[in-house]
Amino acid sequence: MPSPDIALELTGLVKRFGPKTAVHDVTLSVPAGSFYGLVGPNGAGKTTSLSMAVGLLRPDAGHARIFGVDVWADPVRARALAGVLPDGLALPERLTGREMLVYLARLRGLDRATAAARAEELLEILDLLDAERTLVNDYSTGMRKKIGLATALLHGPRLLVLDEPFEAVDPVSALTIRGILRTFVAGGGSVVLSSHVMALVEQLCDHVAVIDTGRVVAAGTLAEVQDGGSLENRFVELVGAADTIRKAPSWLVS
Repeated sequence: MPSPDIALELTGLVKRFGPKTAVHDVTLSVPAGSFYGLVGPNGAGKTTSLSMAVGLLRPDAGHARIFGVDVWADPVRARALAGVLPDGLALPERLTGREMLVYLARLRGLDRATAAARAEELLEILDLLDAERTLVNDYSTGMRKKIGLATALLHGPRLLVLDEPFEAVDPVSALTIRGILRTFVAGGGSVVLSSHVMALVEQLCDHVAVIDTGRVVAAGTLAEVQDGGSLENRFVELVGAADTIRKAPSWLVS
């Protein structure tokens, strides 16, 4: 039976690409109503883990459940509960933003009037109305992030899974997105996001997990993972990067 208390549960996820194991036995539990941050160095396995969590990449072992619904055993039901902004999101490039949102909303089963109304509201909130006649193909990176978030919100999901949602987004748009996400959580929704910006995770998230070399090295409430310090210092300590960041090229050292 679906659990009302756990928004996303990952159990023993493993993913191999040839001889390389990108994700080793990742196990996480995201409480319903939480704002959960996933942080880690480049290549740590964050994107691979999130892709398996939402059904975009099949794991070699383990399970992913969204509110108790197995993502691979019952994919239609599980995906209806989640909105996803994946890394490198593929979009219908030859449509305008409005056309794309209405089209995807209709694919989600929304009627024409609801699809049109939600597209209008999202374009306005995300400041994309000025790009009314612009094809998605001609969107900037930041605009693509915003329209990608709009597609994730269209069907009114209970869980948002967002891979680097603030990357290449200008400060004003970032404030808008933060407001949307905080409102979503305040209304009972759950958010999982990956980010490289520790200050952003500290501002937004109440739970956090640190992934390094495909393994979860710390997870819990923000305060538990911080362990009395800043998230950035704790992150550096956990991934063993302290010695590396002290170094500089020899010719720059006097």
